[in-house]
Formats: sequence, structure tokens, C-alpha cells
Amino acid sequence: MQITYQTRGTGAHAVIVLHGWFGDHGIWSPVYPLLDTDTFTYVFPDYRGYGGSRDITGQYTIEEISSDALALADALGFDRFSVIGHSMGGKAAQRLALDGGDRVKAVVGVTPVPASGVPLPPEIRQVFEAVGTDADAARQVIGGSLGQRLTPRLTQHILDLQRNTTRPEAFEAYFRAFALDDFSQQAAQVRCPMLILVGEHDQGVSVEFVNASFPPLYPQARIEVLPNSGHYPMVETPAWLVTRFEAFLKQAAG
Repeated sequence: MQITYQTRGTGAHAVIVLHGWFGDHGIWSPVYPLLDTDTFTYVFPDYRGYGGSRDITGQYTIEEISSDALALADALGFDRFSVIGHSMGGKAAQRLALDGGDRVKAVVGVTPVPASGVPLPPEIRQVFEAVGTDADAARQVIGGSLGQRLTPRLTQHILDLQRNTTRPEAFEAYFRAFALDDFSQQAAQVRCPMLILVGEHDQGVSVEFVNASFPPLYPQARIEVLPNSGHYPMVETPAWLVTRFEAFLKQAAG
């Protein structure tokens, strides 16, 4: 069964945009009015267990996200395309570049988890494992990723998106997928241009973590710090985020 998706634009450059762990593709909605829809065709899918694909069951793995995205590209007639992925979706974007090979023009990771996963200390992992049922734990995780500096209504907005759009067992399984799955030994096979965007205030996928994790995996990757942003730049600084990734994608396309 094909996963559901929404499309923005009619341009020749196709871009598949992957969402993160806390909620479906709707997290990207603040960027919609800012997109260059003449140059690009943006496709925003929902993973199995999320949003419009909530009733589509599966294994809920990074490999499955990649496989479903490739099947969607086939269905839409995309011979070649670029990929943008946020957080967990950034890890899936790396997997898609690996699985898609030369079909993938470029990758943009937005506060992305690396192919190697996230080495969480036991006490932090316990908090993450509780977020599906414990709202306070969820707020702790979200607030930390935002740098504990913004209105608590934003934290609640992201939590509400998760609660309203995800299947509980899928949400739980995807945590293990993004945190523990490791395909870093295959990362060298990804040769396409890559831009890694990290929020200066992100306490989860921090600037230090990104600078330590990504260059050994992808020597071609360019890392940029997004000013005045934490883990959700599509909500915190959408205009600057779009400006940076569209400039990169246009350059990568030649």
C-alpha cells in the first residue's frame, strides 16, 4: 500500500521532504507559502503509522521509510530527485541517498540524526522511551531540543501534533530505529552533495554533535549553523531555512 503525501509546486526539480519523529508532515506547514513552487515540486509524505498513513502498518524502520519513499518516487515518475529530511527524517534521507544511488541529486539534513544513530546515556534514553505516554517527559525532550528559550506554547504545539497524528506503536518503534539503527559503515557509498543544517540552540542534535558525527561519514557534507534556531527551524525560522536549502538545491542541480 502506498503511503500518503501532499504536493507543493510544479517545478522540474523534484524534492521529497521527510518529517521527524514528533508528528507527521504537518510540521513543515509554516514553510509552504515560502517555497519556490516554480522551480521545485515538493512532496511531503507521511510514514507508516503517521498522519494520512496512520492506518498503514509496517516494521517502522529507517529502511522502510526509504523503501516507501523510493516507491513513491517511482509512482510519481521521478527519475531523479533531491531529499530533505528533518531529525529522524534526516537519517532516513541518508538511507534514501544510499538506497537510491544516482537517482538522488542532493541531500539536505535539517537538524539530522546521523547514520550511526544517537548514543543516549541510560537516564536520557529512559526519558525518551517514556514520551509516548508521559506528557511531562515529552515536554522535557521537546523543550530541550528548542533550547529552553521559547514560549511553552511551541512545545505544546509540537506535542499536540505528535499526539494527534501518530500511531503509538509506530512512535515507539521509530525511536529505536532512529536512536539505535546504524548503517554508518555504508555511508561512504553516498557521494551526492549534502548540506547539514543545525540549529545553534539545539540541545539534542547539537552543533558539537553534528561537527563530530557528520564529517567522518560524509566528507562532502557542508555544515551550516542556523542562527536563532533550535531543533525545529521550519517552525522557528522558516524563511531563513527555506532560503538556505533552496539556494543549495539550485546550486547542486547545476
